[in-house]
Amino acid sequence: MKNINACRQRFVVKAVTLFLSIKGRVNFQQLGRYGKYSEQRYRIQFEKPFDFMEFNCSLVREHASGHYIIALDPSFIAKSGRQTPGIGYFWSGQAARTKRGLEMLGMAAIDVDNHTGFHLDACQTLTGNHPDRSLAGIYADCFTGHSEKLSELSRVAVADAWFTKKSFIDAVCGAGFQFVGRMRDDANLKYLYTGPQKPGRGRPRVYDSKVNHQDIKTEHFPEVVLEDGTLATTAVVYAVSLRRKVRVVRVPFDKKHRLYFSTDTEMDAATIVRYYRLRFQIEFIYRDAKQFTGLENCQARSENKLDSHFNMALTATNVAKVAHWISIPKKERGAFSIADIKTMNHNALLMDRFFSTFGVNPHLRKNQKHVKELLLYGTIAA
Repeated sequence: MKNINACRQRFVVKAVTLFLSIKGRVNFQQLGRYGKYSEQRYRIQFEKPFDFMEFNCSLVREHASGHYIIALDPSFIAKSGRQTPGIGYFWSGQAARTKRGLEMLGMAAIDVDNHTGFHLDACQTLTGNHPDRSLAGIYADCFTGHSEKLSELSRVAVADAWFTKKSFIDAVCGAGFQFVGRMRDDANLKYLYTGPQKPGRGRPRVYDSKVNHQDIKTEHFPEVVLEDGTLATTAVVYAVSLRRKVRVVRVPFDKKHRLYFSTDTEMDAATIVRYYRLRFQIEFIYRDAKQFTGLENCQARSENKLDSHFNMALTATNVAKVAHWISIPKKERGAFSIADIKTMNHNALLMDRFFSTFGVNPHLRKNQKHVKELLLYGTIAA
């Protein structure tokens, strides 16, 4: 990376290693206990800016398959206190209600071929800084602010049904991306008129009748087979709420259906459904970061420190995935377990302290077997 000195590089490497090694809460006090620097230095360094987007994009380009989509999803961060920047009431999917805390919008590169996700960058939702902007507008500003870097990886953005709003989709498409998402099951759609036009003056007829989801016109909705063998239907229609033409895919779900769509009317139905289902990989990144790398453990009250902590915790999952999973040939890979990776890193951290204290050389041939045994001690898949 450019514009980063050797001292800063060493600090970032040490910090990411500690995020993947410390058992329990990961905060400045714990970093000071387990790391080689003082607690104060971690606080000072986390206040300084770091281009996580550039770092993670470089990591993805070097190690992943090359076939990506950009996933977006906000995540609730549990946080108490009154002076924390951005504190407020946000939706928590886990609790299925609004809760007091923080929120961030995460952007991830979903590796389509390897069926996994890599964190790129996270922006904290600061509604107080934008009192005249809606939540969708704040998310759109965050995305478009990174559009130049994101476009180097993919021109397709995917998000859940909440983001199916005209203002957000217009901003995404205006930045040169195509959007894949999900609509309401009873979305207001119109067929496109393909019949003969009346002679004479006047505007040509563009739209046909409204789509009746209980009785669709089969001549407009031909059947297609998805990758999993499901029989679905697809058509290019006019979405009234979005005020644009979209390709819609109707997928059976129990006795009802689900509507997936893309602003790229040339995208085939199977690809639309595949991309939307891959969106869920970003949820696994949040799960791993909250459970194992201390995403919710930051005790700072500074915007910069919070931003650094959120991105460091999420970036640590990328490093773990690249070092211990994506580097293995695809046919030989098992399930990705960050729990095992953290256990091994914690064991390595303790062994390094023991070896240096007792003067043991772990590189001797007679010690190699015991070192490996201790390294894998406590792992689930050992």
